[in-house]
Amino acid sequence: MSRAFVFPGQGAQTIGMGKALAEAYPAARAVFDEVDAALGEKLSALIWEGDIAELTLTQNAQPALMATSIAALRALEAEGFGLDQASFVAGHSLGEYSALCAAGSLTLSDTARLLRIRGRAMQEAVPVGVGAMAALLGLDFETATAVAQEAAQGEVCQAANDNDPAQVVVSGHKGAVERAVEIARARGAKRALLLPVSAPFHCALMQPAARVMTEALAAVPILKPAVPVVVNVRAEAVMEPDRIKDLLIAQVTGSVRWRESVLWMEKAGVTEFWEIGAGKALSGMIKRIAQGAATRAIGTPEDIAALKG
Repeated sequence: MSRAFVFPGQGAQTIGMGKALAEAYPAARAVFDEVDAALGEKLSALIWEGDIAELTLTQNAQPALMATSIAALRALEAEGFGLDQASFVAGHSLGEYSALCAAGSLTLSDTARLLRIRGRAMQEAVPVGVGAMAALLGLDFETATAVAQEAAQGEVCQAANDNDPAQVVVSGHKGAVERAVEIARARGAKRALLLPVSAPFHCALMQPAARVMTEALAAVPILKPAVPVVVNVRAEAVMEPDRIKDLLIAQVTGSVRWRESVLWMEKAGVTEFWEIGAGKALSGMIKRIAQGAATRAIGTPEDIAALKG
């Protein structure tokens, strides 16, 4: 059986995530301590006892979700379920940084600092109210891309996330995204709705953030990963550090090709996907993409106990 470890992206955050892991496993606790030290603040206090609106701010949510994922991985390792049991790692958007950290490409401290920079840069790239994102449900990627192109009308409107066969997220200028919602409904979308996000991620409007990340990534060593990383913008496995760096920069403005990434892993022989960290959103997507694959979400001590049977 071939297994992939996958790591969630923004939207999975909840107050209290990872706390039970930190209480049950010293190795998980050490992850939150190291992230706190790297950022020079008690992010763990915000994660466990804070305000959800503050945790959801992009600059907080990104390192917080990564910390929770790596804490869950450390807990898994403590029980004998290490990275040696994974053929591939992959992550959704910011989850790609969690995957790289898991595979030893990035240190935990560098990953936390990069995600704080990335979150802040993505937040500041576009003034509030200028951009938007919308989920188009019940349309395939080709149709959703055509909808985005028709809606653009000289503005930016791109297919930002190809999540699963019936869920594509578009991103861009607010007016263009609102037009895309109307066009999608007319084209037979089951649902088309604006998302409660603070900025239009994964589109050309994120170019200022891509420049910030070019500079930030130039200052950080990236090592060859211990297992191949299936990257968002290429939907295939990559091992070369320089290429990983370039693709992390491209990812800021590029599409998250999650559906294709899962299909690529399935074709490469993966039959089981472990979603490591907060929530179960990726597991739901994977079930709709690779219908024969097994999925397992691992974010609590109970989830790990169930593995041991």
